[in-house]
Amino acid sequence: MFKFVKGHMSSIEGVEIYPIISLSIFFVFFVLLFWWVLTAKKDYIKKVSHFPLDNQENE
Repeated sequence: MFKFVKGHMSSIEGVEIYPIISLSIFFVFFVLLFWWVLTAKKDYIKKVSHFPLDNQENE
């Protein structure tokens, strides 16, 4: 199966840029997510963590 995909990909010009773009998007997303987690306010985290429990108590 890999030979089939590799054969088609080698015929496309400039295809080597797509893995680089994908890795860059993946890396930037998780760096931003990590930054958000570290800088999130603790009160907000506590409030959001109780949402599932608050919903059950109200019913």
